[in-house]
Amino acid sequence: MPPIRILIVDDHAMVRQGLSLALQLQPDFEIVGEARNGREGVALAQSLRPDVILLDLSMPDFNGIEVTRKVRELSPQSRVLILSGAHADAQVYATVEAGVDGYIVKDATTTELSSAIRHVAGGDNYFHPLITSALIRHARGASPAPAAAQPTLTSRELDVLQQMSTSATNKAIAERLHVSEETVRTHVKNILRKLDQPNRTQAVLEGIRRELITLE
Repeated sequence: MPPIRILIVDDHAMVRQGLSLALQLQPDFEIVGEARNGREGVALAQSLRPDVILLDLSMPDFNGIEVTRKVRELSPQSRVLILSGAHADAQVYATVEAGVDGYIVKDATTTELSSAIRHVAGGDNYFHPLITSALIRHARGASPAPAAAQPTLTSRELDVLQQMSTSATNKAIAERLHVSEETVRTHVKNILRKLDQPNRTQAVLEGIRRELITLE
């Protein structure tokens, strides 16, 4: 398998260097570029077309949210993983609305970060537990949808949506529900369509708002 090509975007040189040194130790990772601000990050994303963009949230010349929006237009195949120390509920939710594929905190271990990169590179979402908690708090604080507007999800789709609220991949969900991975993918597509959401994370948040699923 070809290595996962990673672009690091952070305005602190020591952070970039530390991340690069740590991640290059992984045999399946390749650091293809480093950017010192958001504008450079967008330009390198467009020219390098990396598999994963490891992106700081607070930067000069486009913050992480602005970079994500521009990357979605210029390099849509690139996956975006936020690496930040910010845990504010509204700020975290704004990154999800911008289209990030994952969010991990800066005090995570190298093992956790490597796992997050592999998750998003493989097409899954990855959100650190602290970030998941922030998203849930934000979703619970929003007004629930009117009962008349509630979409009709089948019992199996509700089961899948509940599993989507965890860090489980499609393969893991399939094993838990004793169905094929292709069946899970079909359910996920139907859930996104019925909830009118662009990705899994926003579908889960919408499910919480509509009280279709519960999280402890």
